[in-house]
Amino acid sequence: MRTASFPEGFVWGVSTSAFQIEGATDQDGRGPSIWDTFAGGAYGDPACDHYRRYADDIRLMQDLGVAAYRFSVSWSRVLPEGHGRANGPGLDFYDRLVDELLRAGIAPYATLYHWDLPQALQDSGGWTSRDTARHFADYAGVVYDRIGDRVDTWFTFNEPQVAAFLGHASGVHAPGRRSAADAFVSAHHMLLAHGLGLEALRARGAARAGVVLNLSPVLTPAQLGDVSLDLPEEDAEAVARIDALHNRQFLEPVLRGRYPADLLPLVEKVAGLDHIHDGDLDVIGGPIDLLGVNYYTPIAVRAQPGAPADPAFPGSEGVLFCSVPTAVTAMGWPIMPSGLSLVLRRLSEEYPETDVMITENGADFVDVVAGDGVHDIERMSFLEEHLRALRASLDEGARVRGYLLWSLLDCVEWADGYRRKFGIVHVDFTTQRRLLKDSALWYRDVIRRNGLGAERPKRPTLETVAARAGVSRATVSRVVNGEASVSPEARAVVLRAVQELGYVPNAAARSLVTQRTDSVALVLSAPRNGGDALISAVVQYVTGVLEGAGKQITLMLADTAESHRRIIRHVEAGQVDGVVLVPPDGPDPLAERLARTGVPVVLLGRPAIASLVPYVDVDNTGGAKAATRHLLDRGRRRIGVICGPMDLVAVQDRLAGHLAALHEDGLRPAIALAGLDRQSGGAAARELLSGHPDLNAVFATSDELAISALEAAREAGLQVPRDLAIVGFDDVHAASCTTPPLTTVRVPAADQALALARLLLSRLDGRHTTSVVLPTRLVVRATT
Repeated sequence: MRTASFPEGFVWGVSTSAFQIEGATDQDGRGPSIWDTFAGGAYGDPACDHYRRYADDIRLMQDLGVAAYRFSVSWSRVLPEGHGRANGPGLDFYDRLVDELLRAGIAPYATLYHWDLPQALQDSGGWTSRDTARHFADYAGVVYDRIGDRVDTWFTFNEPQVAAFLGHASGVHAPGRRSAADAFVSAHHMLLAHGLGLEALRARGAARAGVVLNLSPVLTPAQLGDVSLDLPEEDAEAVARIDALHNRQFLEPVLRGRYPADLLPLVEKVAGLDHIHDGDLDVIGGPIDLLGVNYYTPIAVRAQPGAPADPAFPGSEGVLFCSVPTAVTAMGWPIMPSGLSLVLRRLSEEYPETDVMITENGADFVDVVAGDGVHDIERMSFLEEHLRALRASLDEGARVRGYLLWSLLDCVEWADGYRRKFGIVHVDFTTQRRLLKDSALWYRDVIRRNGLGAERPKRPTLETVAARAGVSRATVSRVVNGEASVSPEARAVVLRAVQELGYVPNAAARSLVTQRTDSVALVLSAPRNGGDALISAVVQYVTGVLEGAGKQITLMLADTAESHRRIIRHVEAGQVDGVVLVPPDGPDPLAERLARTGVPVVLLGRPAIASLVPYVDVDNTGGAKAATRHLLDRGRRRIGVICGPMDLVAVQDRLAGHLAALHEDGLRPAIALAGLDRQSGGAAARELLSGHPDLNAVFATSDELAISALEAAREAGLQVPRDLAIVGFDDVHAASCTTPPLTTVRVPAADQALALARLLLSRLDGRHTTSVVLPTRLVVRATT
């Protein structure tokens, strides 16, 4: 492999953001942001304690040789109320930060908004208010007036698509709203704020200014292997629609001063167009000097009539979001370096005059701190492959001026908290100790040579593990294949070496001959939703059916990263013929990793990301729609809903069914968000009843939340069902024992378990299989 050099003057750097690393959320006059509120104070402090340790972190950057550092300014640290009085100590911090960077020979790149709106502005409407865009322009001026004499590169916004649609449509980011209309309005106001902020920076003499967008190629599964394929009309329309929502909704206004023609009907249908005023697009489309591009992964879709809209993509009805059959990061994001080439080729062809900088690119992997460091070969390989794709794009004429890696430090990964690891520097959040990972040392070498080395990073081999453990290759092979003939002491030594090196067994490690074992792994991840009854039914019925078919059952618990690796090794070693997986309710990469072993796998529950793995689920959307229709048919027209947690796919589907039934009758929703426990359900119910005293019915997305609503109704002096009808979902045992007994939607646990077992047997027999969605049944009791 030849050395891949980059052009002279190519800028190498790193990126971070204020909320993710600074900490000190209540110090020196900083006001709360929407993320402090959304996270309930669980994540933002101390984070990486960068507010106090910035000088040490800058020395790390200097040692790595980076030329540029993209940081974000905390709006609420500068203007605690979002406007008005500036906070001197907050501005002083960014003064010190910029001066320290310049002393280290590092160019400061400032991002003014990285998702952390002051809570005071949210209380006044947030991004749904046009005034917030004007306040942003004033804020941009305040920051520039303090550090603009030393900062020559400015970005107004980071990823407005994420802030608008994950924050206001799907609700998984701050401020946690679930309104498609609010998402479109917020997106426009963020773009307007970009334009007004750009004007404020220009008026003060900013040398170079732009915006950062997260861009992804939108492809069908078939195009992932050949982008030149012609698509059927329905698939082409699905691709164009998602591309308009994800990419062109932001590219076109910024770079051409107009919205895509095929986007406006979607916006008008959901939110109207009154929020788009005459002259707005002229402001939004003001010339930029630099487009920041954040690239992580592609989006794969195809047409599927009847598919509900993805909450993060309002207007995506009839589009199925598909998994990408390739390696994934620990977050489950498909790894496709060629996607970066596709993005850059598109920018070159459609916006040839635009200079580009890669402002984020990186990956979350499970890191293990060993005695001699963090050997994150997967991250090194990820970065290497993406830089090779970038280098090829430069040869094609892409106008890319630099590469800012995400991220310098392990940090707060927004709603995922501290468990995600994107940094090239490990942070021990207990001691705040920093440790350079192998990827940091590799990146230092890339910067020094202004290019990639002659050889790619190498994964640890069987020989590497044997040398580390001080045993033979055969012993390593026997251990990773699960043979019982190895002594416990030798096994422990080998497994420790495997863990420290991040070794993934391959064909060389598999000494066992692949054959039918008549064994099946039942892998349990203890899902939060569905309770013990569902787990019990799965264990009872799956075991019964499969044992009746002559299969032996191996019960395995998948509750840690190490247990995931152990399960993968067990399956890859040919120890089982198939896998029944009960995944957690949140995102989980184990299913796709198991699918790539080639062993038949079936899932319980529809996964968060459309998957190639067949699953068994119940009709959550239809059940919720039937429950809501039941209330409407009984004259209940003022219906509130208690739902949560919103990261659960089942909850999202149940809320979608409820909203669909209301929409058919022209009614607007009243929504209260909760967790899974009765305490949060009670708080949500009290909030709902106090905020909407005219309610005469409540639908809850679980029976636990419905029982909380019963208790809240009693506290409020309401009689059920005379004053308030209540419907739940799941039909847990307690539902028939409440006072009065609860009307609920029955989820057939035993039927799901039987369907799982039969689905796996079909796969083991080589028969064509598709996912199974079972009907639910409304059980009417005294609460309605």
